[in-house]
Amino acid sequence: MARVYLSLGSNIEAYTYIAAALDELAESFGELIISSVFESEAVGFDGDNFLNLVVGIDTSLPVGSLSKQLKQIEDAHGRERSGPKYSGRTLDIDILTYDDKQGVIDGVVLPRDEVLKNAFVLWPLAEVAGDECHPQLGVSYQTLWQQYRVPQKLWKIDFEWRQKKISFAQ
Repeated sequence: MARVYLSLGSNIEAYTYIAAALDELAESFGELIISSVFESEAVGFDGDNFLNLVVGIDTSLPVGSLSKQLKQIEDAHGRERSGPKYSGRTLDIDILTYDDKQGVIDGVVLPRDEVLKNAFVLWPLAEVAGDECHPQLGVSYQTLWQQYRVPQKLWKIDFEWRQKKISFAQ
């Protein structure tokens, strides 16, 4: 089994689509490791704020099969792929890491470069996998987060899933 970390994001009916994604991931992969849910301003375009989080799963699926399954989940929840890269979306699920694999595997770049670029990816990843190391840098995600200096506005929010509060505002 591989430990995989996924980034989830939405800025269209975000509470609904994030909860639906968590339901489908739990149904497919069992117990989830779930970070706090963060709200952030849109990056790269003017749009509604996003909700973002990181989810850890264990899977025996190869990278390409996992990527295909995640795209099917996105599509089932109205993901529009014909618009610009930076635009609003119902659901975005990206593979951040797959064990310690590196390079392009089945068309997926691992580890995903957004890990080092975006606070809305690195902060929740540091929260759920802080002691684990970036496969290329050999530095823990907690250390990378502590050293992160790119100004991005983001904050933890209250979020309930399956009648349980899984995230708490600060």
